[in-house]
Amino acid sequence: MVSPRMITLNHTGVSHTVFHLLGIPGLEDKHMWISIPFFISYTIALLGNSLLIFIILTKNSLHEPMYLFLCMLAGADIVLSTCTVPQALAIFWFHAGEISLDRCITQFFIIHCTFISESGILLVMAFDRYIAICYPLRYTTILTNALIGKIGITIILRSFCTIFPIIFLLKRLTFCKNYIIPHTFCEHIGLAKYACNDIRVNVWYGLFVIMSTVVLDVLIIFVSYVLILHAVFHMPSQDARHKALNTCGSHVCIIILFYGPAIFTTLTQRFGHYIPPHIHILLANVCILIPPMLNPIIYGMKTKQIREQVAHIFSTMQK
Repeated sequence: MVSPRMITLNHTGVSHTVFHLLGIPGLEDKHMWISIPFFISYTIALLGNSLLIFIILTKNSLHEPMYLFLCMLAGADIVLSTCTVPQALAIFWFHAGEISLDRCITQFFIIHCTFISESGILLVMAFDRYIAICYPLRYTTILTNALIGKIGITIILRSFCTIFPIIFLLKRLTFCKNYIIPHTFCEHIGLAKYACNDIRVNVWYGLFVIMSTVVLDVLIIFVSYVLILHAVFHMPSQDARHKALNTCGSHVCIIILFYGPAIFTTLTQRFGHYIPPHIHILLANVCILIPPMLNPIIYGMKTKQIREQVAHIFSTMQK
């Protein structure tokens, strides 16, 4: 039975204003066990990315374009995981899945904005590697601090401007089908499908957003690395080739971690009709959990300057 506070009567009929996030459907009895990797992943992501930001901002030798972009990525990782994992843990531990429509839309807005921002940051990190390898003598004159600041603002504005219209597309809908959302967080189409209205505009605009941001970013990143590899394999020295490839290694790993689960999740949602719902939800959470947790570890292991700073911090704490 739907409680009175779950609905609002208006001229168009009954519209839910409060929803209930179910968590992972079919695995409700295992929520406590599932919460353990969620909590561990979130803790590592929070501590690792915070440490990364602290090291980059406090060490003048790391105030280079590559590390400043990495600092942006770490900040986005913190926002993305903080916007989703605590909500999931509240569902797993306290069955606190109730969420208002406005809060649901706000959560969706932040998640999607941050995801598109991360994609933009990965794109400019590829551009950074392209300039560093193909035009090393002009690297510092091209990627100035002023340009990096403008790039950061552009990334934020692009995310905001593409996602903001979806708020109005959702607000115009009447949610009368159901108020139970089988997920740990709110998604655009996941919420829109409970509307009684025609949601074709939502579907097509959502597709436009993905194609004009994430898919376009992937294509440009691919072209960038084709050009990078072409330049690397034309280097006369084997040591120079090895060094150039090593500088790209961390970024390539993060690209695979970020886009890999997202692409796989999208494919299973479109074509995996026989895959159980809880697999879809778990995959969606993998996209949120894994990259923020592993990004600082990958850069910490593969970047000498960061390794040295981490070792220095821990040695100072032990004294």
